[in-house]
Amino acid sequence: MRSYDLSPLFRSTVGFDRLSRLLETATTGDESASYPPYNIEKLSEDSYRITMAVAGFGNDDLSIIAHQNSLTVTGKAKKDEPTGQFLYRGIAGRAFERRFQLADFIKVTSASLQNGLLHIELAREVPEAMKPRSIPIVTATGSGAVEVETPALTQQAA
Repeated sequence: MRSYDLSPLFRSTVGFDRLSRLLETATTGDESASYPPYNIEKLSEDSYRITMAVAGFGNDDLSIIAHQNSLTVTGKAKKDEPTGQFLYRGIAGRAFERRFQLADFIKVTSASLQNGLLHIELAREVPEAMKPRSIPIVTATGSGAVEVETPALTQQAA
């Protein structure tokens, strides 16, 4: 696989550290990245669900940590003593750590474990200060200020 040097791109930018780490992570081929298998679903405009197949893991074996723009799901391996001789062992019970990079304003709302599937619910919660807002337009004439109304906001000029 080819590796790309992105340092010239980031020499003249400020605040794009997350982007460089994301590109770096995406270009490295990690064999452990396929375990455990998972789905990412978009349920609506602002809600998502990550579903991970964690057969053999219980609530006490799993840890979910959301910190800034990253979500880390960790599974601790159980140390089961085999009761018999395995002819084939296809059920993986190894420890894992899966990291997801979250976009701005994505929050983890809940997590549930049922039938060997871990469901993590996510929602985009944009703060009011970041949402678009309508700005009233006020014009002035020679005889004084004239009020111009907008559908969303009304303001009088002084």
